[in-house]
Amino acid sequence: MKYTEIMVRYGELSTKGKNRKDFIKQLGKNVRSVLAGYSDVVVKAQRDRLHVDLNGQDDQPVMNDLKRVFGIENFYPSIKIEKTMDAIKTTALQMVKEQFEPGKTFKISTRRQDKDFEYHTDQINNMLGDYILENVDGITVDVKNPDIEIRVEVRMNGAYLSSEKIKGAGGLPVGTGGRATMMLSGGIDSPVASYMAMKRGVKIDMIHFYSPPYTSEQALGKAKQLTSVLAKYSGGIQFIAVPFTEVQETIKEKVPEGYLMTIQRRMMMRIAAEITKNRHCTGIFNGEALGQVASQTLESMMAINDVTSMPVLRPLISMDKTDIIEISKDIDTFDLSVLPFEDCCTIFTPPAPKTRPDLEKSRKFEQYIDVDGLMERAISGMTITDIKPGEDYMNANAEIFAELL
Repeated sequence: MKYTEIMVRYGELSTKGKNRKDFIKQLGKNVRSVLAGYSDVVVKAQRDRLHVDLNGQDDQPVMNDLKRVFGIENFYPSIKIEKTMDAIKTTALQMVKEQFEPGKTFKISTRRQDKDFEYHTDQINNMLGDYILENVDGITVDVKNPDIEIRVEVRMNGAYLSSEKIKGAGGLPVGTGGRATMMLSGGIDSPVASYMAMKRGVKIDMIHFYSPPYTSEQALGKAKQLTSVLAKYSGGIQFIAVPFTEVQETIKEKVPEGYLMTIQRRMMMRIAAEITKNRHCTGIFNGEALGQVASQTLESMMAINDVTSMPVLRPLISMDKTDIIEISKDIDTFDLSVLPFEDCCTIFTPPAPKTRPDLEKSRKFEQYIDVDGLMERAISGMTITDIKPGEDYMNANAEIFAELL
């Protein structure tokens, strides 16, 4: 059956009271952004639900994209038909027969917007129920937990029928929870943290540190591609690439080996905080999980956080690695994340990094380098790319990536 419309039901938006219209407006904007590649599709965000008019567009790819948009509880692909009982009966019967197997049950649920329609809601339910019972052998009614539910909406411009209920991503529309930056590496964790930040409505800008020639163009392309996958959940994302080679080389030369990692992370946090402030964002997210690696102990986090008063948010802080991996597979970032390209977090790693760095020593060793000058040069060399959902940012190295994937 070829659907003509998708009816979207809101999730947590229903609890937002006076702010509800702002949340709905933002959701409509996000859906339009994610579906921008479909020229004929029209999105109408209304108070009680959002309608996606397909206008002849194939429904399956549109539904696949809608599944990723935060703020959607579920949606129903629908077909518009003539507003007559004969047409409604014929279409409802066809929908039931497409799904029916012996022993299955059904239910009719009607909503009537057009109060001038000749039959009221209960009459429509009863007439359709009787018609299906007469024409489908072995089917029975179950109003509480049916196997098949036919939803009928009688609107002013026609009748709409649906029989599928598809689960959405839930959460809040991206953009309703403020704006922050994300410290994106090329690993498994930070893309998952990005996903979880966006699910709570946060609009994020990606900050990625790269260190040529120690890190490759493929590694930078991988980070951009991860951002493109995540952009399917929110629309476009700005990707900020920050050159970090001079910072790392200087730290390696002047800082005691055991504190290389701590001072590198402090510099990353300083630079990220400055970029975040300059972009009028109000927080920094990262992919740290407590105790996962040497830099993610409470003592390390305290030493790194010491450089900024800006909120540093860690959505994965108490999660097990296995749970993080499962989410990365669900959101299609895992296969990219495990591609074996070095990122700047893994180069110059000392054999015995301090897992519990002393805060005063961290401050002391940081004085061995020109903090302000290194920050200024790194920020002046950054580049910003507008990343679009589903775009290919690894094409220049397609053969290499294809072999690894």
